[in-house]
Amino acid sequence: MNVKDQILKILPKPANQIKIAHIITAVNKQKKKDYYYREIKAMQDVDFDVKEIDLEGKTEQELKSLLTKKDIIYVQGGNTFWLLKHVRSSGFDKIIKELLDQGVIYIGVSAGSYIACPTIEMSLWKKEQPEVFGLTDFTGMTLVPFLMSVHYKPEYAEILKPHIIKSKYPVKVLTDQQAILIKDNSYQLVGMGEEIKL
Repeated sequence: MNVKDQILKILPKPANQIKIAHIITAVNKQKKKDYYYREIKAMQDVDFDVKEIDLEGKTEQELKSLLTKKDIIYVQGGNTFWLLKHVRSSGFDKIIKELLDQGVIYIGVSAGSYIACPTIEMSLWKKEQPEVFGLTDFTGMTLVPFLMSVHYKPEYAEILKPHIIKSKYPVKVLTDQQAILIKDNSYQLVGMGEEIKL
């Protein structure tokens, strides 16, 4: 079963009654945005009620108001450092914990999954040199007790292994066809293919 089907399966009500807050902040610092347009189309295809929200420049109070009565908070991928900077400045990191306690579903894609971890250091593991926008503290929101390394391809295996060995947290490696479904304290790999062990 693919990831999209797994998401549809866990919805608390029909797709056309689901309200999504689509956090697009990480996209704003990306030159290529085809992935973003693909995901918008996928949400439209299943008839979700989607509101795009940029965290940049928002106060905690404004953000609380925008995220109220949403069923899903969908945090889009892009530049992880830019995203984390505005997760902190807007108070999103505090608000999301309250929303999760109320039963709201969090979906993090790429950068959106990295910020849910204890640190976003994985964004530097593939020897890319992303713009970090002045961030020196890479602490994430710690919504999960492990790290994720996403967009895995076999050629990344030797690059990732030393980082995984040195990490003080367990690391879950995911391809673009995989996700981790978390409910209460249980974790389940969903999507296509076996779990990647490095």
